[in-house]
Amino acid sequence: MLSASRNPDHNPNRSTDCSADCSADSLSAVPLTASQQFSEIKISSRGYLPHWETDDAIYFVTYRLADSLPVSVLNQLHAERLQRIKQIENSGRKLTSREKAKITSRFSARLDSYLDRGYGSCILSKPEAAEIVIENLKYFDGVKYRLFTFCVMPNHVHVVFKPLDNQSLERILHSWKSYTGNRINDVLRQEGRLWQPERYDRLIRDEKEFRRIINYVAENPIKAGLENWEWVWCYWDAGELKG
Repeated sequence: MLSASRNPDHNPNRSTDCSADCSADSLSAVPLTASQQFSEIKISSRGYLPHWETDDAIYFVTYRLADSLPVSVLNQLHAERLQRIKQIENSGRKLTSREKAKITSRFSARLDSYLDRGYGSCILSKPEAAEIVIENLKYFDGVKYRLFTFCVMPNHVHVVFKPLDNQSLERILHSWKSYTGNRINDVLRQEGRLWQPERYDRLIRDEKEFRRIINYVAENPIKAGLENWEWVWCYWDAGELKG
């Protein structure tokens, strides 16, 4: 597989505005309508955040290294989220699904701002580690899921994708983290848990949100102050990671 860091077509001056590169033909392959209607949504929680999952959906997922955030920061963000939920509940009404999604989205934005500060070992900034993550993401593209974009940051990974053939979100994420955790530890000759068990995932509801999130992922390195960052890929960008 082609290594992203050795990509001869990489252009550090290329615009990261993916919507500008997105042709009508490329978007026509995205199964989204102006107002995406989902079948039954399953909600689960295995940590700080609830997880929404349904059939035939596109997801924006973030997973991070185990040492990427101090526990005190994570506890603070979690407390702020719970406080906002209680404020609404104390007003005498239940939260709507839209309000829950909005609160979770704000939590994620705060979380990302801390992650972008580069806390922890940031071993994904090592080319050999980033390459393992990228090759793993690409390996089952078109088989177990369809990739739309991803970005490997120094201490976390963003991915936009659609599961295929009844593949569950949980199963896909477990596969990614299990393989790369073992492989990176072997290559870097280290031990211990690489990934934080918790993840952030978001159902993408329409084309507008799809475009916004694609651009968010593509621009993440710039916003984090990382110049000429090479570990970003969009599915319509034929110049990168095409072997």
